Amino acid sequence: MTMLAETLRTVFKEWKYIFLSVFVAALAFALATWLPNLDLLSSILTDPLVPLIDKIALPINLLGSIATNFTVLSASYTIAIALLTGINVALATYQIRRQRQSFSGTGAAASSLGLLSGIFGVGCAACNSLLLASVLGIVGGTGIIPLLPLQGGEFGIAGVLLLVAATYLLARQITRPLVCKI
Repeated sequence: MTMLAETLRTVFKEWKYIFLSVFVAALAFALATWLPNLDLLSSILTDPLVPLIDKIALPINLLGSIATNFTVLSASYTIAIALLTGINVALATYQIRRQRQSFSGTGAAASSLGLLSGIFGVGCAACNSLLLASVLGIVGGTGIIPLLPLQGGEFGIAGVLLLVAATYLLARQITRPLVCKI
């Protein structure tokens, strides 16, 4: 735990990594809250009769849908996934810049798996796991989601756990001394 805290202090003492982390987390959060409303967003943003102020206000107002359209569980893991994604991108960027030639893909692979699982877990109370249902619908597997104890929330929880593991792996890589490969 102290290794992780020390790594986070080392990386986030530079403002560019703080900015990158916050930007990526905000983007991930925005995408997760807009995802259930893509049809609405698309129709409003492309409608020439809708005033510009409404086109700007709608995406901003939809960010608040996390409080009304998401269950407490899905809102919690959506926020956690967004924050952990931001932290992971900042850590990976730091590590890549620190050690360009010998970057090991272990942490990056875990980050990618966590992000992918988290994306499949994004959903609201009305639509359960939107992306997972779409993917499983192609192969006829949507019938299993209602049978799961959390109706697909397991994928969001798995995403959080994988991103926590990825954060730990990246932090561990960052604390290792640099080794020059010849």
